[in-house]
Amino acid sequence: SPEQGAGSLAGGFDMMHLLTLCVAIGLDRVIGDPPALWSRLPHPVVLFGAAISALEKHLNTARFTPDGRRLNGVLSILLLLFVSVMGGAVLSWLFHFFGLAGFLFEAVVAAVFIAQKSLGDHVQAVARGLKRDGVEGGRLAVSMIVGRDPKTLDGPGVCRAAIESLSENFADGVVAPAFWYAIAGLPGLLAYKMLNTADSMIGHKNERYIDFGWASARLDDLANWPAARISALLIALAAWLRLGWDAGRMSLSAALRDHGLHRSPNSGWPEAAMAGALDLQLAGPRIYGGVPVSESMMHAAGRGDADHRDITRGVEVFYAACDLLLALVLFTVLLASF
Repeated sequence: SPEQGAGSLAGGFDMMHLLTLCVAIGLDRVIGDPPALWSRLPHPVVLFGAAISALEKHLNTARFTPDGRRLNGVLSILLLLFVSVMGGAVLSWLFHFFGLAGFLFEAVVAAVFIAQKSLGDHVQAVARGLKRDGVEGGRLAVSMIVGRDPKTLDGPGVCRAAIESLSENFADGVVAPAFWYAIAGLPGLLAYKMLNTADSMIGHKNERYIDFGWASARLDDLANWPAARISALLIALAAWLRLGWDAGRMSLSAALRDHGLHRSPNSGWPEAAMAGALDLQLAGPRIYGGVPVSESMMHAAGRGDADHRDITRGVEVFYAACDLLLALVLFTVLLASF
């Protein structure tokens, strides 16, 4: 029956994980990443990065053949994922003994790996920089969140870069961590964040990382597959709620039509959805590290003259999508309770 099917689906999630996730999403929305804390303590992702760098330094050298470097990369990411899973399992086991306090401790740890407020704040800072100091202010702010050379960006280019970063990071900085925590608790969350950090550091298709980072890049594509599609749907629904029916319709249409124009098998989904929501052209030709990247424009029929108001509208859609994510988790909790 339909009721049995819904119960079976919800039964795939652990009720306590879902409740903890709700608290974690709420904490991150209100508190985010307090600079006062992380200026005194190393962020866990920084520790992940240090471990990745240490392995890469010793195992991705010219003394290995290309096949050897690829094998080293496979073994390295498997080791890092194993350590992450075990670390998450140990934390969960310890928190279990503290009752309600342990529940709150785990929610705090989970919140550290979700990036709603910090992402929204960083992107909104680009709009403020543009308003206050013009293109140079926007370039300075956007350099904090994108990998492309900000000096090559004009005003609309700065706006598009900020909105693209907002969209892509909604998928892998908010939806994916929530998804993997819901599926597998702290072990799943820590493993995902380790994998995503590895992909951002060594998953590049350049001479240095093409072999060693191959496994990290492929596994990250797999890990982000569900979240990318969920995020596009959330953006389309958020656009409908915040900007009206036409914006929601264009968002979903652009995601379905243009997601394949992006070089990433996943990032195109949320970026195309946001392009349709704001009626803006996104992606297209750009420069990373002095190297031109040629891509087709997503939602090519949209406007090209983006300004700081589009960034603000994008952030509004982003936060509405985050609210819908929380609502989805709460709904799943209700399903699991029957």
